[in-house]
Amino acid sequence: MKLVVIIPTLGRGSQLGRLLLHLQRQTQPPGEVVVSAPDATHVELPETSCFPVSLVFGKKGLCAQRNSALDHASGRFDVVTFFDDDFVPADDYLERVTRAFQEHVDWAVVMGRVVKDGAINAGLEWDDAMLALDQSEQEPPPRPEVVDHLGAYGCNMSIRAAKIGKLRFDERLVLYGWQEDIDFTSQLRSRGRVVAVSTIRGIHLGIKTGRMSGERFGYSQIVNPVYLIKKGTMPATFALPLMARNVAANLVRSVRPESYIDRRGRLRGNILAIIHVLTGRIEPEYVLDMGTIRHPGVPHV
Repeated sequence: MKLVVIIPTLGRGSQLGRLLLHLQRQTQPPGEVVVSAPDATHVELPETSCFPVSLVFGKKGLCAQRNSALDHASGRFDVVTFFDDDFVPADDYLERVTRAFQEHVDWAVVMGRVVKDGAINAGLEWDDAMLALDQSEQEPPPRPEVVDHLGAYGCNMSIRAAKIGKLRFDERLVLYGWQEDIDFTSQLRSRGRVVAVSTIRGIHLGIKTGRMSGERFGYSQIVNPVYLIKKGTMPATFALPLMARNVAANLVRSVRPESYIDRRGRLRGNILAIIHVLTGRIEPEYVLDMGTIRHPGVPHV
């Protein structure tokens, strides 16, 4: 099976270069890697590579950048693997993904096990990731090995290309996206199983640069799930607890926020989004205006 790796990136040139160098360790190299960025200033490439690397430049935003790369790779591969630029796969990651699709013709989406996730803390260093991968290789994987999911975690997800067709990421989920992975892959459940496989491993560094501001992200934490409920790609039973957990965390931790999370900004964004939703305004793209517009009535926490 021919496999392409798609890596959207923004403002992380050195990290991208390190990842591309790391991918040369794969026991089964990709047929091609497509790097999608707003322009060349976001990209640093290794001097040599054992696989072709294509650069696609265009509109900024996770969904838009993924779509540009999908259009570039369309019709040429059997498997499309999406990596965040701060995801570090085990050396046998792509080999195991390919084997999974070969052995299970009813699988549409496969995601690996995130052994450690820096997105939920201050983030991880590269050396931490390599050590964690080495340790996980010596340990038995969690059971059951295969678990069905509503959708995939976007930092590492692979899709049988024939199942994608004309489906694309929703570009109304602008900038960082937030839940764009669930939106996209949940639509593929009608075409095959969406599974997590514990023997496919990687580390998510959770680098904090290149992300949305706290206020914008807080707004997306509320409006994006509500938008997806209306769209029909995210059940309320999943979205409502997700929103409640985020608001509660931002509220409680805004008293003594972590140094690496703008909890107060997120809480302001949550409040503004709730006000908009209650008045019937459900516009994920509103975050594009939030850097220049003041929001009367939203308390400064």
